[in-house]
Amino acid sequence: MMALHRHNENATVEKVVNLLSRGQAVALVTDAGTPGISDPGAILVKLVREQGYKVVPIPGASAAVCALSAAGITTAQFLFYGFLPASGGQRRRELEALKLQPYTIIFYEAPHRILECLTDLAKVLGDQRRVTIARELTKLFETIHSCELGNALVWLQADPNRQKGEFVLLVSGAEAPNPAELTEQAQHILKLLLRDLPLKHAVTLSAEISGESRNTLYSQALLLQQEKNQ
Repeated sequence: MMALHRHNENATVEKVVNLLSRGQAVALVTDAGTPGISDPGAILVKLVREQGYKVVPIPGASAAVCALSAAGITTAQFLFYGFLPASGGQRRRELEALKLQPYTIIFYEAPHRILECLTDLAKVLGDQRRVTIARELTKLFETIHSCELGNALVWLQADPNRQKGEFVLLVSGAEAPNPAELTEQAQHILKLLLRDLPLKHAVTLSAEISGESRNTLYSQALLLQQEKNQ
């Protein structure tokens, strides 16, 4: 057995390739979750594949899918984000970029950052968004609780034990914009630009040309893109 972590992953590749070159089989395992999914392993898999060796996945526990299956969320689409940045400023900037996404967003979080994370989620995304807090999934003290983001801190702080363990947070997506909020001209401009331009560029130009809200246009563009892909 050998340890694999983010500080030694590149160096471990040489050892693994050496074993594979001698006809041996190597298993990449983790004590929780799935290797390579918000956990070391992706670099190793990439480099081993580049050496021409076969990588065979064996399905196992996935905290994101586990939480989603027990949350009772009816929206079909979700976005797996993983861990937000540890720094408060960087975390809030990332959340601003995700604010208008219409999909359920799945985050992972560590116990020592859970209060700060939920504070920023409520501050950036709004108190009214729904969040499902899932902790210690498949373990003895498994807990799954749903509430509005504005009430999440109160629930966690009511019992210190609720702040322990590894967390999965499922946050509801932004509400779809009301097309009536946009003029027909603005919608027409947006549709034309989306034919040939990347989404963000099309939204920026549409806002400059029409004078409409960039946020509303961005939400509408995401909806149009989603409809196109269905």
